[in-house]
Amino acid sequence: MTQPAAKRRISIFGATGSIGDSTLSILRLNPKAYDVVALTGSGNIKALAEAAREFNAEIAVTADDVRLGELKEALAGTGIEAAAGAQAIEDAASRPADWIMSAIVGAAGLPPGLKALEQGTTLALANKESLVTAGPLLLDTARRHNATILPVDSEHSAIFQALNGENIDTVERVIITASGGAFRDWPLDDIAKATPEQASSHPNWNMGQRITIDSASMFNKALELIETREFFGVQPDQIEVLIHPESLIHAMVGFCDKGLLAHVGPHDMRHAIGYALGYPNRPDLPLERLDLAKIGQLTFQAPDMARYPALELARRVMEIHGLAGAVFNGAKEAALDGFISRQIGFNDMVRVVGNVIELMSGEGLGNAAITLDSVREADQMARKHAVQSMAALKL
Repeated sequence: MTQPAAKRRISIFGATGSIGDSTLSILRLNPKAYDVVALTGSGNIKALAEAAREFNAEIAVTADDVRLGELKEALAGTGIEAAAGAQAIEDAASRPADWIMSAIVGAAGLPPGLKALEQGTTLALANKESLVTAGPLLLDTARRHNATILPVDSEHSAIFQALNGENIDTVERVIITASGGAFRDWPLDDIAKATPEQASSHPNWNMGQRITIDSASMFNKALELIETREFFGVQPDQIEVLIHPESLIHAMVGFCDKGLLAHVGPHDMRHAIGYALGYPNRPDLPLERLDLAKIGQLTFQAPDMARYPALELARRVMEIHGLAGAVFNGAKEAALDGFISRQIGFNDMVRVVGNVIELMSGEGLGNAAITLDSVREADQMARKHAVQSMAALKL
C-alpha cells in the first residue's frame, strides 16, 4: 500500500504582514499538505491568533512583550502555545521545520533567520535586511549547516529563476527594476513637502506602510542593490537599476553573449512566495494570466539620481562593504521612524542616512568582522547617530 506523503512542517515569521498573509493564502490552497509549526507577529494580535487557530499552529509568538496576556486569552482552549518577545521568536525559529518564511520587517529578522538556518532547513528570505546587514554571516551559516536560502523579494526571485541552469561566470550584468514609487511623476520641489500618507500609496503593489515609503524614497531599491551583490556574488558595477512603471519585468540577467533573460510576471507576491514554497517544482497558482496584447507596451527609463539619491548611497555602502550595510539599514530605519512621526521631511531621510554613513565610515567598517554582535552594535550606533542627525536638522 502506498504511504501518504508526509506533511511539510512550515513556520512563518512575520505572519500578520503582507508577505505572511500571502503565504497563508497559498497554504490554504492545499492545507492538508502542511503542518504549521510557528507563526509570529507583532501588534496585530487578533490576526495572529486567528491564523494560529485556522492552521492549528504549535505556537504563536508576538514580538510585543506586553501583549502576551492578550494573545493567551485569544488562544484560550486551543492547546496552542503563546509566547512573546525577541527571545521567544528565536526559540520558535529553532523548532524543527522543513520550510521557514522570514518576513519580519527590518533588522529584527536577522536573529531568527540565523536560528532557522542552524537547523539545516530551507529559509525563504523576504527579509532583505538580513543580507544587507550581515550577508556573509547569513550565507556562511547556511553553508555550515547545509541549509538552503531561497529569495522571495520579487526581484531576487526573478534573478534566481533567470539564473537557473546558467553558469554565474557568464553573467555580465544584472538589472533590477523599480516602479519609481508614489512620487515617480511628482515635481522635485513637491516631493520635499510630501506627507507620510502620500508616501504610503504605491501605484502597483499592495504592501505595508514602511516598505511602501521605502519604495517612494527608493531606499527599498537601494537595499535590493546591496542584497543582489551579497546573494549572487556579482560585483557592484554589474548591478543596474531601471525604472519600469508597469512592474511586470522584475529583473533581467545579461550574459557575456549580450543576450538578456527577463522574468515577466504579475505584480503579486504570491508568485515569488509560491516559487520558493514549491522549489524546485513550480506550483499551480490562482493568479491572473498576463495579457501582453492588452498591456500593449513595457517602458523603461534610467533612474534620476536627483529624485532617488538613496541609490547613490547604496553604491557607497557597497564600496565600503563590511558593516556598512548594517549602518545603512539602522540609520535608514531610524530616519523612516522620524519621517512617519513627522520629525523630519521626506528628503531629510536621505540626508540623515548619508550623514551617518560618512560619520561612521572612518571607524573601520569595511574591515570589521561580521558577527551577530558586531552587526547589532553597528545597528544601534547608527540609530543613535541618526537620532542626533535628525535633532540637528530641526535646529
